[in-house]
Amino acid sequence: QVQLVESGGGLVQAGGSLRVSCAASGSIFRINDMGWYRQAPGKQRELVALISTGGTIKNGDSVKGRFTISRDNGKNTVLLEMNSLKPEDTAVYYCYAAVVSHEFTLYGYWGQGTQVTVSS
Repeated sequence: QVQLVESGGGLVQAGGSLRVSCAASGSIFRINDMGWYRQAPGKQRELVALISTGGTIKNGDSVKGRFTISRDNGKNTVLLEMNSLKPEDTAVYYCYAAVVSHEFTLYGYWGQGTQVTVSS
């Protein structure tokens, strides 16, 4: 089993910055893509940013130029730095990791979610 533990998030005014981080632990041989999705009330879950083991990044269109994702492969952690936050960034942010186990099976895991609220 794999656990994803998120930290950070909270309440910030529009234009401000926040960080959310996620640490994966458990039966991990390797993590392929790792990153963040978000879900606002009444909306579908959407991609925020993903980063591969080699550092290739895929950003959601709405956060390009404002959010930066990075990861530490040795520590199985991923960090999302969010700048120039807007009220429409308000959502529950979920950590995601595509994990290869020691048995070489691939499975996607989700964190419990952390709330990010941006006030206008």
